[in-house]
Amino acid sequence: MKEAFIKLHLSILIAGGTGIFGKLISLNEGLLVWYRMMFASVMFFLLLSFLKKLRKVTLGDVTKIGSVGLLLALHWIFFYGSIKASNVSIGVVCLSLMSIFTAIFEPLINRHRISLREILFSLVAVLGIVLIFHFDTRYRVDICMGVISSALASLFTIVNKKVAVNYTSSTMLLYEMLGGFLWLSCILPAYLHYFPVSSILPGAQDLIYLLCLASVCTVGLYILQIQVLKVISAFTVNLSYNLEPIYSIIGAMLIFQEAKDLNFSFYLGLGLIVLSVVLQTLNVLSQHHKFIPSLYVKWKR
Repeated sequence: MKEAFIKLHLSILIAGGTGIFGKLISLNEGLLVWYRMMFASVMFFLLLSFLKKLRKVTLGDVTKIGSVGLLLALHWIFFYGSIKASNVSIGVVCLSLMSIFTAIFEPLINRHRISLREILFSLVAVLGIVLIFHFDTRYRVDICMGVISSALASLFTIVNKKVAVNYTSSTMLLYEMLGGFLWLSCILPAYLHYFPVSSILPGAQDLIYLLCLASVCTVGLYILQIQVLKVISAFTVNLSYNLEPIYSIIGAMLIFQEAKDLNFSFYLGLGLIVLSVVLQTLNVLSQHHKFIPSLYVKWKR
């Protein structure tokens, strides 16, 4: 369990950089995701072939795993769309809603009781998003895209955990990236018709950023996530990922000077999101018989 939590927080640190790359890359969100999945598919195929860990998968299983990759692709499109329409801080903070979506979706998909405690913790994060949405009207459309991205990310995490039971993390990642790329290849012509661009080819700088995004923030990141999900619940993983906006926001402030664009309501909302992470952490520690403050024990009883 300790090793799983170390991998979880390492993956969160890496994930904090994905929003930064989304702002640095000048391609629109559709092309960005298409190139990301294409490069990741090629890299991972070559790596598994070199290590002789490439596994044969039936056509039916390829279709199943590839469909999960479509969920991931759609999540990324809305995520990067939110970032490009506003800024990194707004785009990543919406991911905090993954906890409330997971607390609802996971019991429905896996057919078990909804946890009122998980709903309560998640509502704290929801209140933080509501504060930002209500008091800063500049980003309402962008926040809506971020909310859709969050819901898709939650579905991906839950469905991915169900499908990953019978496969290694390397097999899952390869066919998810490949499936997402093929699905996007079918969708992209229509997407570019409604959202035209002057060029579909990345420049030299964009190419470097895309390769970094595909290797470190895609292949490395999702290997860690799939391994973690086999030990830790999807809800705990998603709620722990509420820390991701903090890393991304700090990076965006340093690189893009976004601090001047954020008002008091944003920081107040972010504070509530951090509070939801603290509450869930205490809950996880109590379940694993770790140290728990006495006030929390009293509240729990």
